[in-house]
Amino acid sequence: MPKREEKITREIFDHLVELAALELKDDETEYIRNELNNQLAAIDELAAIEIPEGTIAASHGVPYTKLSSQALRRDQWERCEDADEILGQAPEHASRYIIVPDIPHTSLE
Repeated sequence: MPKREEKITREIFDHLVELAALELKDDETEYIRNELNNQLAAIDELAAIEIPEGTIAASHGVPYTKLSSQALRRDQWERCEDADEILGQAPEHASRYIIVPDIPHTSLE
């Protein structure tokens, strides 16, 4: 089997890793780059499938009807018996809520 063309070269991948501020080992780099190239090859194979003109896009393969699908379950509140134990594992909590740190962000203008 001939080797397929790689769309993501080592140079391009290294640039993307730098932009994403990732730290990868050499074996991780090659593995991830290879997997991404495999995904692109799969997309190329799918794109090569001829679709007859006039074929409408499907949102789902199986229609959802009351006759063919089970009724949705009702939401039911259930008490958690070990809530205090779970809260005790959180680094910080107050008034029975887990406190999470703010995520720094910038606004686009």
